[in-house]
Amino acid sequence: MTPEEFRRAGHQLIDWIADYRSRVAELPVMARTAPGDVKAQLPVAPPLDAQPFGEILADLDQIIVPGLSHWQHPNFFGYFPSNGQLASVLGDFASTGLGVLGLSWQSSPALTEVEEVVTDWMRQMTGLSEAWSGVIQDTASTCTLVSLMAARERATDYGLVRGGLQAEKQPLVVYTSAHSHSSVDKAALLAGFGRDNVRVVAHDSAYAMRPDALAEAIERDLAAGHKPCAVVATVGTTTSTALDPLDAIGGLTAKHGIWLHVDAAMAGSAMILPECRWMWNGIESADSLVLNPHKWLGSAFDCSLYYVRDPQHLVRVMSTNPSYLRSAADAQVKNLRDWGLPLGRRFRALKLWFMIREQGVTALQNRLRRDLANAQWFAGQVRAAAGWKVLAPVPLQTTCIRHEPPGLEGEALDKHTLAWVDRINRSGSAYLTPAILDGRWMVRVSIGAIATEREHVEALWNLIRREAEGQSLTAGS
Repeated sequence: MTPEEFRRAGHQLIDWIADYRSRVAELPVMARTAPGDVKAQLPVAPPLDAQPFGEILADLDQIIVPGLSHWQHPNFFGYFPSNGQLASVLGDFASTGLGVLGLSWQSSPALTEVEEVVTDWMRQMTGLSEAWSGVIQDTASTCTLVSLMAARERATDYGLVRGGLQAEKQPLVVYTSAHSHSSVDKAALLAGFGRDNVRVVAHDSAYAMRPDALAEAIERDLAAGHKPCAVVATVGTTTSTALDPLDAIGGLTAKHGIWLHVDAAMAGSAMILPECRWMWNGIESADSLVLNPHKWLGSAFDCSLYYVRDPQHLVRVMSTNPSYLRSAADAQVKNLRDWGLPLGRRFRALKLWFMIREQGVTALQNRLRRDLANAQWFAGQVRAAAGWKVLAPVPLQTTCIRHEPPGLEGEALDKHTLAWVDRINRSGSAYLTPAILDGRWMVRVSIGAIATEREHVEALWNLIRREAEGQSLTAGS
């Protein structure tokens, strides 16, 4: 494809994306395809000859779009928001078009320095002190893994340069809660701690980690000759957006010299609102934290911000310095290859840079306030309705609900819950995700798509009542 052919095709593609965003509300929210349906429409072997770009776009419409669940749909209330602001999409497009790699500062100086600027912008926007330094990773899962590896090395006085964990006499222990993200357990395993050395700390009635239970777990391990290494606390858990009390947890980690990593992947975006920062009181006692602008804030996926208070410790653990990447500028610059797992990186900062500049902080704050207000309105409707329950606090934009008709409990209640949410999802009218809380199925209503307004939340509540209460009436008749 020549630059001129690219120009023509690019105009077509931009038009296609704009048309898709304009009409996404008309599409079924959840994909209606069965396993294998998409593959069955694609050739089993690659084409030998070039195909017209128009044919590729046609297949995008006819094969790909019907096989997608549409996260940008105003009636998408599943999982979490994953907003691709169109300005951010253009930034990602520019990054791919430039085709540069950040192997070192020298390999693409602007890539490094724009990343430094936007991570510091986000530090300021979320009210963090100047003690924090940031870098862009792909996802929170990677950030957690990097944190646990850094914690491991600090606890062993950099055992990686000797015999590693195999040479350690004391087992290293990681603490987290049952409501932390599944990536915490995965990261602990990949970092070599072993499942036997991951402690699940008890939580309170609001599903937040109990500091007293954490203190007891630490004391038990010390008495057993184990070495407490890291605590992973969560601000905005996946299931219910619970808030672990960082102030109290930070006091314990400081007392015992334990690394504190804070997962604020979802809730971190809310910290651009001064009125929400109480949710992470104590954050300055943490060693590392992650927040994902590619969730609620609006940056196109993937864009996960990882902050540390001691960059030199991170660099000492992650540094790689092959001769072919060394330059005379190394002593004066930030080489981002030393801040995470991959050697190279895309120009991810552009999508965040484009979005913040095009939107402005005020517009981003207004949108998040809209979503918070809609979540409170929705929770109020549920609480006021007979037979309905809000099952967890609603500090953010997710409400956990269950319809509990008289006389229906246990497995029968689970069956009822899964049936009405499945009917809604299969109808294409809205998309919700069920989850287990306290051993029983419930439904998460996660509000935050860019296009979602109060009218969509009102329509969802009417749909939910119609499907759930209609089924219960039928079952009881």
